Amino acid sequence: MLIAVMAMFLQQTCGSVGRVLPAVLAPLIIHELHADPSWVGVYFGLVAIAALIGQLGSGGFIIRHGAIRMSQIALLSVGGGMAVAIVGGAAGFVLSALVGNGIAAVATPASSQLLGRWAVRRYAPFAFSVTQTAIPAGILVGGSLGPILAQSLGWRGTMLVSAGMCWLFALLLQPLHGRLDTDPDPTHKIYLSDFRTTITGVLAVRELRALSFACFAFNGLQAVFIAYFVTYLTALGYGLVAAGGLFSTVIAIAIPCRILWGWVGSFYVAPRFVMSGLAFGMAASVVLTGAFTPAWSAVAIGVVTGVLSATAMSWHGILLSEAARLAPFGRAGAVTGGVLSFGQMGAFLCPSVFSLLLWMTGGYAAGWAVCAIPALLVGVDLLRNREGIGRGR
Repeated sequence: MLIAVMAMFLQQTCGSVGRVLPAVLAPLIIHELHADPSWVGVYFGLVAIAALIGQLGSGGFIIRHGAIRMSQIALLSVGGGMAVAIVGGAAGFVLSALVGNGIAAVATPASSQLLGRWAVRRYAPFAFSVTQTAIPAGILVGGSLGPILAQSLGWRGTMLVSAGMCWLFALLLQPLHGRLDTDPDPTHKIYLSDFRTTITGVLAVRELRALSFACFAFNGLQAVFIAYFVTYLTALGYGLVAAGGLFSTVIAIAIPCRILWGWVGSFYVAPRFVMSGLAFGMAASVVLTGAFTPAWSAVAIGVVTGVLSATAMSWHGILLSEAARLAPFGRAGAVTGGVLSFGQMGAFLCPSVFSLLLWMTGGYAAGWAVCAIPALLVGVDLLRNREGIGRGR
């Protein structure tokens, strides 16, 4: 279990750095390509569409080739996506979003498949949460080092360094393929209908429907936060390095919080209550985020967005462990992929709506407020859902 957790932690960290860099370096990219800031949301909307397709179709490939092998492919894809963006300009970013991130979306379902097999059931929320701390860890690294490297290497050189790290770690995972991928089924057939059956299989179970709606709201809000926070701070008068530093600081809060919520959900409080509390917390903090003005101090902004990070960036482990617990034996990757596909729908719709409101109003407040609505509804729904979620431990 410890080897599986460490391998997936490092895999998710490398991939997370690569996926967050376009957002962190967005002000530089926008300036060079003469683009409107609203296009940041369009890019991440395309990423979400590609990830939706990738996660819906990931289950059969994970069963056939194994979680470690698909993790390697995901890392190679992240690196390839960054390389395409470097050389292709605006068209390259479109191709990077659709192809690179679509294949890379298999990373989290692959991680869930591996941990669903190797993690002790009682400790599953904690193990999943430890692994999922890799995402804020990667965002922290990208947010803090990205602007600094860009000062000497430019945004293209910075993304190329990150791509090289992804390719290197994909090679380093090779020895674990034979050791941990003990359940691949090379004869498993893959059909186009797998996309439909993944969705219907999730929707057929009430508890998984509730988790899917929660994933939609949480991931949508997270996507907006990652995509726009640095650009939002620069609009408030912060320099790129200062904005990236503040972004990294608040993201760091999510690392212990992911572990904390997994620990609490494993031993003390039913996971649905934990997730409900997170939903209310992120709804309140995102509304306050929309109220920022240049008069707000960095400390006040840090406190509010720290709460946002502790909630909107910290739900993954406990939600994914619940999805894996509810999955039939050997199908954790497919089921979590189905639940996560709803998260990708949120990651497409929320940044797209945010971009539209930014374009229509010329300000950020309306977009932040609208993102709070789904989270608020999820908080209420999870309080009412008294069956299934968090039971049977």
